[in-house]
Amino acid sequence: METAGGRTGGAIWLCAVVLRLALVPLPLTLSDDAQRYLWDGKVAGAGLNPYRFPPAATELTSLRDEIWQRLPHTDVPTVYPPLAMTAFSIASRAPFPLLAWKAIATAADLGACALLLALARRRGIPLGRTVWYAWNPLVLLEVAGAGHVDALGVAAMLGAALCLTPRNPEGRPAPRSAILAALCAAAGVLAKLAPAAALLMWGRQSGRPRRFLAVSCGLTLLAFLPVVISVRGVPPGLVTYGLSWEFNGPLYEPLWRVLDISGAAPALARGVDRLKETTRMWETWNPIYPYLYPQLLAKALLALAMLAAVLRSLRDRDPVAGTGRLFGSLLLLSATVYPWYVLWVLPWAALTRNTAWLALSALILLSYLPKIAGVPLMPWVYLAIWLPFGALLLLGKGWGKG
Repeated sequence: METAGGRTGGAIWLCAVVLRLALVPLPLTLSDDAQRYLWDGKVAGAGLNPYRFPPAATELTSLRDEIWQRLPHTDVPTVYPPLAMTAFSIASRAPFPLLAWKAIATAADLGACALLLALARRRGIPLGRTVWYAWNPLVLLEVAGAGHVDALGVAAMLGAALCLTPRNPEGRPAPRSAILAALCAAAGVLAKLAPAAALLMWGRQSGRPRRFLAVSCGLTLLAFLPVVISVRGVPPGLVTYGLSWEFNGPLYEPLWRVLDISGAAPALARGVDRLKETTRMWETWNPIYPYLYPQLLAKALLALAMLAAVLRSLRDRDPVAGTGRLFGSLLLLSATVYPWYVLWVLPWAALTRNTAWLALSALILLSYLPKIAGVPLMPWVYLAIWLPFGALLLLGKGWGKG
């Protein structure tokens, strides 16, 4: 006999399906990332290396098609991990590649909705809270509408959290659950790199950190090894992303401007000058100068803050609140905050009723104004997004426990 909770969960999930089905067939409008996914999949499917060759490479001339003509950032090799690349390759071979890819991403998103419902049941949380993710317009637009690969990572992340949540509130995850959580965590990292930041925290929460990290890190390293060997180090696309990408970072935007006004970069350059005079190693220190500019200094400071957030997360024993707090902190410290990045925080905000982050899922859509209306992001659109969010963050109850 079906329980009332089961009927509620079924209705929530069924409505989530209907809402997404309406968007899957639509063409891309707000983002063209899915075109890049399909190109990378086509390159990998042809036996060539998308981590080494950017779309503009002459080695890929024979593959150029209509998708190639609409690609963004044709001078940058791919940044997407191996599991994502596998999914791209599958979609690129379908008769209708874009529709196939959006179907894959939407299926993963619906899986995330089902896992979120299961997590709410296990924790005794009202199932209605999951609507804030399952029916959220931002999620619908970014996955069923735009086909962002983040859906795969979010689903894997929710799978890890479900496995880390014991059925008995006073217990700890069973050995088998810890292994399943590690497998989900590895899948998340191999879909998009963001979950790597949570591996240490999830390992502690599993109660069997060595086993968890051996499985999750072992599988991840094994999958990335061919990539690292093929490019002889860190994939160049990731280097370019880390050094050059920036968009709507809530702390990054004011920080680099403060560093610029304060003359931090020239002061550091003078310090390098004195270091050269002291050590008499004139050529040794010269490569540092090109990196002494405000934007990169701001990223370096925020990277240190990200490391502190990861270390702080080791004190969190609750997979829901801890994961939300960690990914929320990382997002605020990022130099690049596209609307679909909020999907990494939204499931946890839904379960814990975090008002600030739920509001951000609506406010962040304003960052599309520069694309659709030609309105500059800075300063008014930026302030319209982050000032209300900041006020709600200060006044809200925080993450607490779901």
